[in-house]
Amino acid sequence: MKRCLITAGANGIGLVMARAFADAGYLVWVTDVDHGAVAALPAGIRGTVCDASNEAAMELLFAEVAKDWGGLDVLCANAGIKGPTAAIEDMPLEGWHQCIGVNLDGAMLAAKYGARLMKPAGRGCMIFTSSTAGIYGVPYRAPYAAAKWAVIGLMKTVAMELGPFGIRANAICPGSVNGPRIDRVIEAEAAAKGTTPDVIRQGYASGTALKRLTDPEDVAHMALFLASDGARMVSGQAMTVDGFTINPDP
Repeated sequence: MKRCLITAGANGIGLVMARAFADAGYLVWVTDVDHGAVAALPAGIRGTVCDASNEAAMELLFAEVAKDWGGLDVLCANAGIKGPTAAIEDMPLEGWHQCIGVNLDGAMLAAKYGARLMKPAGRGCMIFTSSTAGIYGVPYRAPYAAAKWAVIGLMKTVAMELGPFGIRANAICPGSVNGPRIDRVIEAEAAAKGTTPDVIRQGYASGTALKRLTDPEDVAHMALFLASDGARMVSGQAMTVDGFTINPDP
């Protein structure tokens, strides 16, 4: 049975991915900083409370994975936070550092310790959660866009380094994904721009060719494909799941 570890997998997109991998027959282990969400995970999904940006915690987590599972087949480096919403001249440095820490440092640490489990086996798949913000940028979200842009560079470098060891690495770049998190993002952006959440939401949808927001299940389906044998020659790619963004700042 294949083994999948998902960081930030007890809420939102991560939880939908965890359920999808479990339904596909994987052993699934997730991390999250939300104690309540970890305690409420569905039966059959293992959870650990862990801050993805804390190296000591991540090292301990992967040691547990190695001890209990003996290896790892799929790693989903999914941990991320939205960071502050502000004009660049008002951007708080503390909020910048926190956003970069979770989104980028968390991805690097997952790859660092995941590689140590996958290289001896000569196979594996790493899937990084980036964003269309990491392709186009987005006004008032500088730390988030910068971190997600950097995640793609990290992924491509990891794909180059680990490819000779049979390990693939790709990134998923969702657009605006329906759920509580995007609701909070929209509310913050509306406040920053002096408009209403409905106007921002409609702008997000109209900025795509399909004129709708992404569902978390769409992201999970892409993750399952990238982990499958059908994607055995897919590596180093940033896969958008966004309904085709035609106007990144509508």
